[in-house]
Amino acid sequence: MPKITPEEIHELIEAALPFAVDTGMTVEHIGAGTCRVRLPYKPVFARPGGTVAGPLLMGLADFAIYVALLSRIGRVEMAVTTNLTCNFLRRPKPADVIGEARLLKLGKRLAYGEVSLFTEGEEGQGPVAHVTATYSIPPEG
Repeated sequence: MPKITPEEIHELIEAALPFAVDTGMTVEHIGAGTCRVRLPYKPVFARPGGTVAGPLLMGLADFAIYVALLSRIGRVEMAVTTNLTCNFLRRPKPADVIGEARLLKLGKRLAYGEVSLFTEGEEGQGPVAHVTATYSIPPEG
C-alpha cells in the first residue's frame, strides 16, 4: 500500500514542483515503490532530428523516481537526487513519453531506483532510455 495518495502527489506537484506543471508531467499510477508517469509531447520539446530532447527525458525519470520514493516514505519533500545516470537506448519519436519506475533499494538515508522510458505506442519496441538514480532521504526532524 503506497504511503502517499495520487491526490497528495497532485497537491505536491501543484504546490512545489512548477517544472512538472509547466511541462505537463502527470502521475498515472502509484504502487508501493512503483509508479507510472507521463510527459505529454509538445513541439517545444523537440530537438534537431525531430526527437524529444534528452534533458526532458532525464527530468521525467527523476520525477518518476521521486514519486516512487514518496510512495514508500510518504511526503518527505526534501528527499533529493544525489546521482542520476541515463542511458539513451534509441531515438524517441515525437510522442508522449511514459516512465515506469521502481525502487530497488530503500535504506535509512539513501534510496536507489530505476526507470524505463517508452514513447507511447512503441512500448513493445523496448525503452528509449534506462535511468538509475540515488536519492538522499533527510533525517527525521
